[in-house]
Amino acid sequence: MASIHNDIPLPVPARDVWDAVRDFGALPQRLAPGFVTACTLDGDARIVTFANGSVAREVLVDCDDARQRLVYAINNERLKHYSASVQVIAEGDARCRLVWIIDMLPNELAPYVQGQTREAVAAIHRAFPPASA
Repeated sequence: MASIHNDIPLPVPARDVWDAVRDFGALPQRLAPGFVTACTLDGDARIVTFANGSVAREVLVDCDDARQRLVYAINNERLKHYSASVQVIAEGDARCRLVWIIDMLPNELAPYVQGQTREAVAAIHRAFPPASA
């Protein structure tokens, strides 16, 4: 099983990032603008449209405010298994890390997903720029 790890340092308080992560339907506005172009809630799932035109149905598995951790899954004809967790970890009052881990099958799709996550990480950095002095 392929496992893709992203450890993203952000120059903003953990509470701000967690607030955006837990807002499950607001990916294009709050967490990954430009990378995600549309997001529609459908019960416990979100239908996500990406900048490259692909669409995914992501099912909310868990949203744990105490641990600042959200888990979602994708189940479609191309992916035998896809589970992802996003956790926000405070590093003092003004900085944090977003740890995003994806476990997936088949392994052959991992390079594509890794490329997509690089673009998503760039969008996350744009969403949380350093505070101006």
